[in-house]
Amino acid sequence: MVISTEPAWKELVDGLGREYQDAVVYGDLEQETILHEGDVRLLANGWVELPTGRLLSPDAVHHIDT
Repeated sequence: MVISTEPAWKELVDGLGREYQDAVVYGDLEQETILHEGDVRLLANGWVELPTGRLLSPDAVHHIDT
């Protein structure tokens, strides 16, 4: 029997995210502050993951246009 050292919840949470291509992530309602343009992944906990691995806090992101 092989037992994984990775937590099982990580696989479940990874499956709950949404991926967007060519999205624009804004930091304000007026759409003046662009935080990122391009591919992003919205994680189940509200954080936004960029292709570089950098994470944007849910407090920093106002909305995402897809």
